[in-house]
Amino acid sequence: MEIIHKIGRRKTAVARVYLSEGKGNITINNKELKSYFPTATLQYKVKQPFMLTGTDDNYDVKINVFGGGITGQAEAIRLAISRAMCEVDIENRSTLKPEGLLTRDPRMV
Repeated sequence: MEIIHKIGRRKTAVARVYLSEGKGNITINNKELKSYFPTATLQYKVKQPFMLTGTDDNYDVKINVFGGGITGQAEAIRLAISRAMCEVDIENRSTLKPEGLLTRDPRMV
């Protein structure tokens, strides 16, 4: 499997996600997930697409994110990961779509 590159946006946050096969490591701006997003809620938002599709430890993710606040960044990452998961397997779309993870929220300030 080659590296899959997808972009997610939320408010003014932009996330670029690079998904590859691995052991479940998530790196955001060269930091570990737990050090970049200290709260459990934001960590859950980032991991939600993997939990719903049952692929928690199958992929390594490298993320570059900028702009917005931490909540907007977490939701931008979630959208980008969801888009990448749909490219990995089209069956994931039927799992993620009803949860609203493939919908871009257009609201901006």
